[in-house]
Amino acid sequence: MFERYPIPTPFQVGPINAYLAGRTLVDPGPDGEEAWAELLTALEAHDLTPDDVEQVLVTHPHPDHFGSAHRFAERGATVYASEPCAEIVGDFAGRWAYEREFFTDFFERNGMSASTADTVTELPEAFLNYAPDVEVDETLAAGDTVTVAGISLTVDEVTGHAPGELTYTYEDDGDSVCIVGDNVLPDITPNPFLQPPEEPGGERPHVLPRYNDCLERQRDAGYDRLLPGHREVITDPAGRIREILDAHEERTAAVLELVDDPTTAVDVMAGLFDDLPVTEQFSGMSEAIGHLDVLEERGAVERNERGGMVVYERADGGQ
Repeated sequence: MFERYPIPTPFQVGPINAYLAGRTLVDPGPDGEEAWAELLTALEAHDLTPDDVEQVLVTHPHPDHFGSAHRFAERGATVYASEPCAEIVGDFAGRWAYEREFFTDFFERNGMSASTADTVTELPEAFLNYAPDVEVDETLAAGDTVTVAGISLTVDEVTGHAPGELTYTYEDDGDSVCIVGDNVLPDITPNPFLQPPEEPGGERPHVLPRYNDCLERQRDAGYDRLLPGHREVITDPAGRIREILDAHEERTAAVLELVDDPTTAVDVMAGLFDDLPVTEQFSGMSEAIGHLDVLEERGAVERNERGGMVVYERADGGQ
């Protein structure tokens, strides 16, 4: 039903998969002329122009996935996303400012120097160039349906790679097919990026533990094919998800080995990744703190604050 069209991005991950069926586009890619030219070519192959696109479905609020959605919205297309996603893509600069304020302080308290924390949180400002704001017309939640080319897609909400991420499932010749965004990828273990509290002053979400729960549910869902946000179609969904869960467990065990006496998250990041460039340190801290969150929930480590610094120690009996 859906045809996959790799759309170039300026990001290290490489091309993003846009999916086209009838007059519906899923994840149209980043804003920019190179990406737009590829989208036009994809549409022309179906004798369509941008004016013919009636629906744009967004899986999650990252620039490489939603950035060009505003071009279709300006031409009258209906844009669909989750409510959390809609809030972010409707004011992407505001979201970046909120994340920067939160994580600059958060990273310092977790062992990062003030200058490095400032640089790490400033870098994503460049993403704003590829992600103009777009107003979402219809918000979706788990259990909702969307009709595409006469076929009903069932919406689900997933936790892991990004806030407000949605999947879209449909039947294709008896097969269960799911568009999964970046929650499951074929050759990459998706990074469950750190997220700030939903509201200022609230609790920071423990993303990786919830991502593991979500992956277990997706593993057992009986999908026959997954259409991911990057690279090739996944033809063994349960097997690929098991690989990701196994990789998470191996990394969690490695993180526990690095907790020896009071240990900061920056210490853990350094133990996992030698000489990590500053451009990769948000991802590195997401890995380190994500696995520390798993260990804390399992009772293997304790998180304490000493002199304004967050440190982790093995809990009594932690193995």
